[in-house]
Amino acid sequence: MALRKDPAREPRTPLSRERVLRAAVALADKSGIDSLTMRKLGDALGVEAMSLYNHVANKDDVLDGMVDLVFSEIGLPSGGTDWRTAMRQRAISAREVLSRHRWAIGLMESQSSPGAATLRHHDAVIGSLREGGFSIGMAAHAFSALDSYIYGFALQEASLPFETEEETAELAQTIMQRFPADEYPHLTELTVEHVLQPGYDYGNEFEFGLDLILDGLERACNATSPRAAGSRRPPRLR
Repeated sequence: MALRKDPAREPRTPLSRERVLRAAVALADKSGIDSLTMRKLGDALGVEAMSLYNHVANKDDVLDGMVDLVFSEIGLPSGGTDWRTAMRQRAISAREVLSRHRWAIGLMESQSSPGAATLRHHDAVIGSLREGGFSIGMAAHAFSALDSYIYGFALQEASLPFETEEETAELAQTIMQRFPADEYPHLTELTVEHVLQPGYDYGNEFEFGLDLILDGLERACNATSPRAAGSRRPPRLR
């Protein structure tokens, strides 16, 4: 007959800063950032809230650490990849990560004490742009434009009252029933000819807008960077 294990004698996973932060991320993913308190975090870990302060200074420290974990999930630009490909891959990765951690959208650039993953991420992005021929000023412009678009799109996507194609169609049809089609002809046309078409997914708009921004950044970089512009000149005839 097998002996039953005594739960009280089972070895417990030691509490650590990383374990505290990952539990906080899981709690925020499940219930939202407003639900996060030190007491609830302690409950999730099976410890008294006061035990957490052996690993984190306070709630602000927890939030900083959580954001750093989110940054660590975003793919970094790899060496040897051209800047446009690197920025495109990084933007797509960031959007995917933010779709898993929607609570983080408004916190990504708000930390007063950014962690190592956050700093490493920013340094890699700037480095990729600089290696691609961007001046310091243009790299700053590019970083700002890209992040504004990524975070803005993620925030708008998170606030949409639908997720699936079926939910989108149902909501669109419900709204259309509230007003005559000829009163808002352009909105009706876009809804019928685009939104209600099979396979519509608002998320597909992300890469279209991203490529527009990358096109503009490429033109601006070529206009201001002799190195980048020179690399695209046709070979001289001898």
